[in-house]
Amino acid sequence: MKCVNEVVEKPLVELNDEQWEALCDGCGLCCMHKFEDEDTGEVLFTNVACRLFDADTCRCRDYAQRSMQVPECMQVRQFKAEQFGWLPETCAYRLRYEGKPLFSWHPLLTGDAESVHQAGVSMQGRCIPEAEVEEDDLPLYIIEPSSIPEI
Repeated sequence: MKCVNEVVEKPLVELNDEQWEALCDGCGLCCMHKFEDEDTGEVLFTNVACRLFDADTCRCRDYAQRSMQVPECMQVRQFKAEQFGWLPETCAYRLRYEGKPLFSWHPLLTGDAESVHQAGVSMQGRCIPEAEVEEDDLPLYIIEPSSIPEI
């Protein structure tokens, strides 16, 4: 990435495709199944991964075709204001939307794609493939807020 400052400082709507993709830290939390508590509106994350999620790399196995294979896949670039709450508090897209700085472990700042994993912020090695979980059992896999990686 030629100019990290541009990605970190430009409004999200002004980022080109390369800059937009560079903003993803690769934590994989957005690829976990989640629920919204109807009473509180709180987003509850599970450790159950989308069928396209690669738990070793924390990336999508078919990113280019993901929305055709998984229609409910989040299209963050088209998010409306209220949808950013579906992203983890550590997510660079959410942080930038909220006008907050990136965490020091973000790969854009460290220059190392592994820094998100080294910081313990990713779902690498911490999730279960959705094929191993019955849909009705998904709520049993909700992650307690204290176990969601934060820095």
